Amino acid sequence: MKTLVSLLMTFVAIPAVHAEFRTWTRADGKTAELDLVAVSGSGNDKTGEFKTRAGSVVKLSASGLSAADAKALADWKPAAAATTAAPAEVGVSAYDKYLGDLVKLNGKSLKSYKEPVKPSKYYLFYYSASWCGPCHKFTPSLVDFYNKNKPGNDQFEVILVTADSNEDDMDKYAVEFKMPWPHLKLSKVEKFEKEFKHPGGGIPNLVLTDTQGKLLKTSYEGTNYVGPNVVMDHLGTLLKK
Repeated sequence: MKTLVSLLMTFVAIPAVHAEFRTWTRADGKTAELDLVAVSGSGNDKTGEFKTRAGSVVKLSASGLSAADAKALADWKPAAAATTAAPAEVGVSAYDKYLGDLVKLNGKSLKSYKEPVKPSKYYLFYYSASWCGPCHKFTPSLVDFYNKNKPGNDQFEVILVTADSNEDDMDKYAVEFKMPWPHLKLSKVEKFEKEFKHPGGGIPNLVLTDTQGKLLKTSYEGTNYVGPNVVMDHLGTLLKK
């Protein structure tokens, strides 16, 4: 006797993966052990994509199944698929396309820094420039904060976003203050600022966000400039929790 699968389907071989097999019954009473992996269509026209124990794929429409299995097909949710996909999202941030290739102080100049920047909780963006007097006053405080809190701590990362117009000035500024954090490449600054539109029109400006880009604290409260120390202190408080 021909099996349900051979009666109804043309097979396509696929690799075997985790499966949840059970007995599915056709409207004429014939049965087969299958794993339902996807459903398409709507209403009474839903079609299930099943996997056989041999690793082939078959498709069965709800109208070709018993009443109970037609209902099971209609009620099916891809819980297993969602669980499988979840780990791929770990470590993904809103900034990844910009932060995969940064520059960082190495010796007496900024050099390419290709290591992925993946803090688990926070990004602290430092908008600054070599020509900014107030930045010169604040930067040593941020360097001190970073050197005290960053070693062994993957919760946060500081990224400098420059307002300088050339790389030589970036280099000199980083060297003068011994900046330990990565910098956004000058060539990426304009696109980065246009995409994220972080608050503030002046510097020094600190912007604290989570990894998905949600604003947590900035140097501006509305149009009122409260300064970068407020943001740095806020991050310090979060890191102690």
